[in-house]
Amino acid sequence: MSYNLLKGKRGIIFGALDENSIAWKTAERVHAEGGTFVLTNAPVAMRMGQIKELADKTGSEIIPADATSQEDLENLISKSLEILGGKLDFVLHSIGMSINVRKGRHYTDENYDFTTKGWDISALSFHRVMQNLYKADAMNEWGSIVALTYMAAQRTFPDYNDMADNKAYLESVARSFGYFFGKEKKVRVNTISQSPTATTAGSGVKGFDGFISYAEKMSPLGNATAQDCADYTVSLFSDLTRKVTMQNLFHDGGFSNTGVSQEVIERFSE
Repeated sequence: MSYNLLKGKRGIIFGALDENSIAWKTAERVHAEGGTFVLTNAPVAMRMGQIKELADKTGSEIIPADATSQEDLENLISKSLEILGGKLDFVLHSIGMSINVRKGRHYTDENYDFTTKGWDISALSFHRVMQNLYKADAMNEWGSIVALTYMAAQRTFPDYNDMADNKAYLESVARSFGYFFGKEKKVRVNTISQSPTATTAGSGVKGFDGFISYAEKMSPLGNATAQDCADYTVSLFSDLTRKVTMQNLFHDGGFSNTGVSQEVIERFSE
C-alpha cells in the first residue's frame, strides 16, 4: 500500500547493488510513494550488481560516482539537479566497505592502509556528500538526509572489525553536520541503526549468520528486514518527520533496549 508520501519529491540514492540491498528496497519504496531519484554507486560496485534493472523498474537514471572523489560528487550533484529539474528533497547514504574484513585481517592486526581506505569509503564519504550538497545549495528546505549504520558503533561485536569504528564516526558526522544543515538550511540529517540484515555487503562479515539468529532471539519484535528499513526511511524522507534531526534512530525490533530475552536465557540454561 502506498500513500503518496513523497509525491513531487526528488533525491539521490547511493548504494543500490542488488535486490537484497536496503538501498534497492528503499528505491522501490520511494518510487511507490511518488518520489523520483537518481541512482548512484561506485563504478566497481555497479559492475558487480544489477542496478540497471532497478533503474528500468523505477524510471530512474544512473550516474556512476565514487563517493570518495570530489570530482565525481560534484558531477553527480550537478547532473542530478539537471535531470530531476530542481533541488533535492532526500538523499540516502548506504555505503560501507572494510578491506580489513574482506582480507581477513583481525581487529588486533589491522593493515592501516586498508583501515584508512575503508574509513574514507564508509564514513568520511558521508561528510563529503553533505559538504558538496551544502556548498552547492542543492537541498530544499525541510529536506532529509539519511545514512545507514549499525549498533556496533555503541557495543562490541568482535568480528565487525573496523567497520564499528567507521559507523561511530558516521554517526558523529550526522550530528555535527546535522546542526549546521538544520540551522542554516532547515535540512534534517539522521542515521538509522538497522538490525543485522542479510545483504550482499553484510554477509561478508565473519559469523554474520550468528549475528542474525542471536538478534532475532533477543528482539521482542524480531529483526527488522531490508523492506522494513525501506519503509522507515521513507517516513524520514516524508514531511511527517520534519522536526527529527541529528538522531541515531534504532530500527531493530527492540534489540538495543533488551538486556536479555527469555529465549536466550532458555538457550543457555539447557
